[in-house]
Amino acid sequence: MMKKVITYGTFDLLHYGHILLLQRAKAFGDHLTVALSTDDFNRLKGKAAYFSYEKRKMMLEAIKYVDEVIPETCWEQKASDIQRLGISVFVMGNDWEGKFDELRSQCEVIYLARTPDISTTSIKSGLQHSL
Repeated sequence: MMKKVITYGTFDLLHYGHILLLQRAKAFGDHLTVALSTDDFNRLKGKAAYFSYEKRKMMLEAIKYVDEVIPETCWEQKASDIQRLGISVFVMGNDWEGKFDELRSQCEVIYLARTPDISTTSIKSGLQHSL
């Protein structure tokens, strides 16, 4: 039986930290689904992505570790995604540690350490300071 993994995020200004997260997430199973925050959901979260949902989706689909990209439209969809897609492993960065422990009743929940010295926030900040 195929072991399915899922992760969630905005994946704006795609960088090597994102690639490493996706690579490490994929190592937990046979199939990696990325639930990508839509532009509307980002607005609800108070985030503004540089690239549109469609462009971020296209970039993620080009990464060899990613098998499927689905839209993330609300916080509450995680439990239903796990059930609907037959997910075995839920993976997030450890900046979310403890926030999704309630999903442990449905699947394994793993929080991965972030890649040091890189983040979308640091890239955006660096770009603003260089202008």
